[in-house]
Amino acid sequence: MKELESELEQRRADGLYRKRRIIDSAQGVETRIDGKSVLSFCSNDYLGLANHPDIKQAFIDAVATHGIGSGAAHLINGHSRPHEALEQRLAEFTGRERALLFSTGYMANIAIGSALLGRNDLVYLDRLNHASLIDGARLCDARLMRYRHNDFTQLEALLGESHRDQRRLIMTDGVFSMDGDCADLDNLSRVAAEHGAWIMVDDAHGFGVLGARGAGLLEQLDLDQQQVPILMATLGKAVGTAGAFVAGSEALIETLIQQARPYIYTTASPPALAAATLKAIDIVEKESWRRDKLGESIAYFRARAETLGVELMASHTAIQPIIIGDNHKALQVSNALFEQGIHVTAIRPPTVPVGSARLRVTLSAAHEREHIDRLFEALNSVGISA
Repeated sequence: MKELESELEQRRADGLYRKRRIIDSAQGVETRIDGKSVLSFCSNDYLGLANHPDIKQAFIDAVATHGIGSGAAHLINGHSRPHEALEQRLAEFTGRERALLFSTGYMANIAIGSALLGRNDLVYLDRLNHASLIDGARLCDARLMRYRHNDFTQLEALLGESHRDQRRLIMTDGVFSMDGDCADLDNLSRVAAEHGAWIMVDDAHGFGVLGARGAGLLEQLDLDQQQVPILMATLGKAVGTAGAFVAGSEALIETLIQQARPYIYTTASPPALAAATLKAIDIVEKESWRRDKLGESIAYFRARAETLGVELMASHTAIQPIIIGDNHKALQVSNALFEQGIHVTAIRPPTVPVGSARLRVTLSAAHEREHIDRLFEALNSVGISA
């Protein structure tokens, strides 16, 4: 174990050591963490639904009927009526033929490549993809190819080197989780169609937030199942509950049911969670004011940043990174903000490229303008301004 201790010490020296903070309250803009009341800017609860009373009541009511644990995997004895209803609702909501629930987005992303690709196939990834997409590609038998961020000239060249008899799957984030920008899915779908490749979009940070009804980036861009055959999205961010799903054709979902090991060999999530998520999807669709308010907060945040000379990345989503660069400095700034009652997590390599450690500010429909003003006052006090 001395080798492990030495490696941990090196992580500390490099400013890469991670520590957990303990939250003592429900998720929300104003929370209690490590015994301290703080204003949070690092939750993915983009619509402020994680502590919504109607969603909580739906969970409680379902527990009374269905209990807590599902008891088994979906294919054994764990697929409940609420699970089935939620899958049907998600398929309808996203405009796909069918949907399939997974316990986490990570498991869904691992399932897709392993179920669809074989030893002679190829998988293509944007270099800024989330770790779960990278691991999903690495763990399947296909050959992994990575292209520069949103660089379709390079992607086309890589696709051109393959053979038509090989399956080719392009896996990309919809909204990139650390930069906050979006994949150019219009161009990506064109490139895929020209080369006979499939596209899989991880819309974890777009689902619930983007689109007129909140169905995500694909709805916003009006891309259908034919153009983007595989959609994955998580339920623990804007939707406010937990889990994930894959949506697509009848053949896609049946293939996952038959062949996706992370689906077949995992106990199903609690039925009450599915019931709560059904209620949450209804709220996402009906209460468009949440998306409108979030959009107003994003615009206000960026306007304040410009006025104060705080340099931002080219993001118009709820993810607004402030690049610090040095790992130790990013940690110092994050800790200094926490002392002032502002919680913004420092993100460091390998989550982001070396030299781009940052404060990952995330905004919510529950934030008010005075909350954003407090954040910038604190940023200014720790030297983050022009």
